[in-house]
Amino acid sequence: MDSTDGLSEILFSILVIMVAVLVVLIIIYLVLKRKSSGKEMVAKKKVEDTKIKKEIKSMKSIPEYNKQSIFDFMEFDSVQDNMIIQKNGKRYIMAIECQGINYDLMSQIEKVSVEEGFQQFLNTLRHPIQIYIQTRTINLEKSILGYKERVKEIEKKYNQNMYEYNIMVQSGTYSKQQLDEAYYNMTKQRNLYEYAKDIVNNAEQMSLNKNILNKKYYLIISYMPEEAGTETYSKEELRNMAFSELYTKAQTLIRTLSGCSVTGKILNSNELVELLYVAYNRDDSEVFGLEKALNAQYDDLYSTAPDVFEKKIRALDNRMKEEAVKKANNAIEIAKNKSAAERIAEEKENNMDELINKMAQMLIKENEESLGKNVAEKAIEEIDQEENKKGGEEDEKKKTTIRGRKKSSK
Repeated sequence: MDSTDGLSEILFSILVIMVAVLVVLIIIYLVLKRKSSGKEMVAKKKVEDTKIKKEIKSMKSIPEYNKQSIFDFMEFDSVQDNMIIQKNGKRYIMAIECQGINYDLMSQIEKVSVEEGFQQFLNTLRHPIQIYIQTRTINLEKSILGYKERVKEIEKKYNQNMYEYNIMVQSGTYSKQQLDEAYYNMTKQRNLYEYAKDIVNNAEQMSLNKNILNKKYYLIISYMPEEAGTETYSKEELRNMAFSELYTKAQTLIRTLSGCSVTGKILNSNELVELLYVAYNRDDSEVFGLEKALNAQYDDLYSTAPDVFEKKIRALDNRMKEEAVKKANNAIEIAKNKSAAERIAEEKENNMDELINKMAQMLIKENEESLGKNVAEKAIEEIDQEENKKGGEEDEKKKTTIRGRKKSSK
C-alpha cells in the first residue's frame, strides 16, 4: 500500500508540475502575442499617418482658383471709357477697327494712290502701334431675327391691304379705277411678302454653313502713365489724360488711313468687351455670342427677366390680333362670293316673266322661216301685249298698296 501511495503522489506531483508549466507557457504565449499585435497596430497607425500627411501635402499643392487669379490670367483689369485698363492702371489701350479694301480689283492708278497713302501713313507714325487680325465665323442670327421682324410687319401690312380691298369691293361705292389701284397695292404687298420669306429661308440655310469666315483688322495703341511726366496724379486724372492722348492719336491715325481708302473707327466699351470675349472664347463665341450671354444675364447672381405670364399674355394678344384679321378677311371673301350668287338668283327670280318672254321671242325669231313672217310677228305682238297687261296690273296693285298704307297712317 505504501508503495502504491508513494507512486500516486509522485504521479500527482508530476501532473501538477506539467499543468503549472503549461499554464506558464500559455501566459508567455499570450504576452508575446499581445506585444506583436501592439507592434502591428503601431505600424498600421504609422502607415495611415503617412498617407494622411501625403494627402494633405497633395491638397496643398493644388492651386486655388479665385477671382484674382482669373483676372491675372486675362491680363486686363477692366474696360472703361472706350479703353482697356491693364496692370492696375499702368497701361491704357485703345483699339481702332479698320475696313479693308479689295486691292486686287483696283486699277493701276488706284493701286499707286493706295500705296502712296500707306507710305504717308507710315511716315506720320510717331508712336508704336500693333496690328491685330481676328478671324470670326459669320453669325447671321441677329440679321435673321431682324429679317423675321421685318417680314412680320410686311405680312401685317399685306393682311391690312387685303382687308381694306375686300371692304371696298363689298361696299360697292368705289369706282373701277379705285378698285384696280387697291388691288394693285395688295398684289405688290403680297409679292413683297413672298420675296421677304424667300430671303429669310436662304439666310437661315446660309447660317448653317460654319465655314463662312470674316476677318477683322484692328490697330492697337497704348499709353503709359510715365508719358505724363514725373508728377503724381490720381487714377481719375491719369484715366482722363490717357483718354485724351489715345483719342488724339486714334483720330490722327484714322485721318491718315483715309488717304489709302481705309476707313476706321474707335471701338466703344461694348465692342472692346466683344473683342476680348472672342479672343478668350474662340470656340464658344461661334455658338454663344456675347450679346446672347448678356441677354441671358450670365453676369448676374439672380434672374431679373420679365414675368413669363406677362410675356405669354403679350404673345397671345398679338396672336389674337393676327388671327382676327385673317378670320375677318376669310369671312368677307365668303360673304362676297355668297352675296354675288344670291344677287344673281334674286334678279333672275324677280325678272322671271320678262326673261321668259324674251326667251320666247328669241325662239320665235329663230324659227321665223318655218313659221312664216306674219305668224311670227303676230306671236311676238301677242307676247308684248301680255307683258304690257301684266305690267299694268302690277302697277295697279302697287298703287292700291300705297293708298292702303296712306289710309292706315291717317
